Amino acid sequence: MSSELKIDDLKRRMDGAIENLKTEFTGLRTGRASVNLLDPVVVDAYGSNMPLNQVGTVATPEARLISVQVWDKTLVSAVEKAIRNAGLGLNPVVDGQNLRIPIPELNEERRQELSKVAGKYAEQAKIAVRNVRRDGMDTIKKLEKDGEISQDEQKNLGEQIQKLTDSRVAEIDTLTAAKEKEIMQV
Repeated sequence: MSSELKIDDLKRRMDGAIENLKTEFTGLRTGRASVNLLDPVVVDAYGSNMPLNQVGTVATPEARLISVQVWDKTLVSAVEKAIRNAGLGLNPVVDGQNLRIPIPELNEERRQELSKVAGKYAEQAKIAVRNVRRDGMDTIKKLEKDGEISQDEQKNLGEQIQKLTDSRVAEIDTLTAAKEKEIMQV
């Protein structure tokens, strides 16, 4: 198993965390309703946690309204509860098997809320990157202990992994700053 292969795998996993962050940021629309806004919502359904789009149809019939048509009427209250508890500041209105979710006007308070949500997403991405770093460091320590690589190789690989981690954390900080600037823009 070559060291280059390990570094490439770590790089791929860290980049995956950044791509996930970018996807979550697309859900933080600032001006209008978006079906991606409800992507982080997880519903307790059928004894397990399921993404909202697996229990109903999400649509944006108007610029400031999201509608969710729940397929199973027994899950309507669970979906409503999941949306309220998702930390997005949304209050769904139940209408039979449909939920209408008005998107609040972006006042200063709402902008700060969205900015905090963006920060929370960024912190989760940083944690994911650090976990990948920890896995990589553990792997090279084990390889050195087993005699597969020398102490010098372990040190060099450790430095490469740390540089990779630092660059990914800096990229997350840059993405977060840009998103917060976009959110706070009037």
